[in-house]
Amino acid sequence: MSKNALRLARLIVDTVRSEVAGADTVTAYRKPLVRFADAGDSRFSELPRLLDPDHMLPQSLLVGAQSVVSYFIPFEVGVVKANGRDQRAVAVEWALAYVETNELIGRISDHLIEMLAAQGVRAAAEPATGNFSSESLTSRWSHKSVAAIAGLGSFGLHHMIITDAGCAGRLGSLVLDAPLPVAPVHHRERCLWFYDGSCRACVERCPTDALSEDGAIDKERCWERCLEVAEAYKHLGTVEVCGKCVVGPCSFESPL
Repeated sequence: MSKNALRLARLIVDTVRSEVAGADTVTAYRKPLVRFADAGDSRFSELPRLLDPDHMLPQSLLVGAQSVVSYFIPFEVGVVKANGRDQRAVAVEWALAYVETNELIGRISDHLIEMLAAQGVRAAAEPATGNFSSESLTSRWSHKSVAAIAGLGSFGLHHMIITDAGCAGRLGSLVLDAPLPVAPVHHRERCLWFYDGSCRACVERCPTDALSEDGAIDKERCWERCLEVAEAYKHLGTVEVCGKCVVGPCSFESPL
């Protein structure tokens, strides 16, 4: 890998970390995780078949795409514990964290695109949320699937990505037309249910019974619940979130 690719990688990682560390938000965060993927990875081409025919490829998002950046911004412990105190009611700390972090991801994307442009590199990004069909309830750019392809984490029974910093946080991603150093991805199970069947906390905590042990998710029930929360917290912004399923053993780290 060229020195230029390594330099770009360091620039991207440092930018994400500095933006999160200096975020002017009520919400506090732990150290973000960043990984890279090759835009030509064959797993990207599988996403339209597995998720939605309209799911974009990296090259759809940016002509000439060569690399994909995936990053995870984990919430600090207090935000997660606040949302775990009540079985059903979503904590205001969690609702605010959702809004603030989505906005933070937007600022990170804008900063990265501007910074990379100064290096002669083109980049593009999709928003942290809202880029999905309200009919099929599928995303045209799945930040979770991108994270799995990049090796940032693996899916749990709750259909969320479990990283080495847990699953309680938000994901962002970026596509650029320059190469980046891509580390080999070796699948590592992080979900206790998939590992040995010893944990079903997410299923038990789901207030609408949208999750099941066979790995299925009732998207309609989940979405209706999120819309209820959005109505309750509409004074904060767009809060289509619940988060009860990620308040468990995998919140802050991989249990395995």
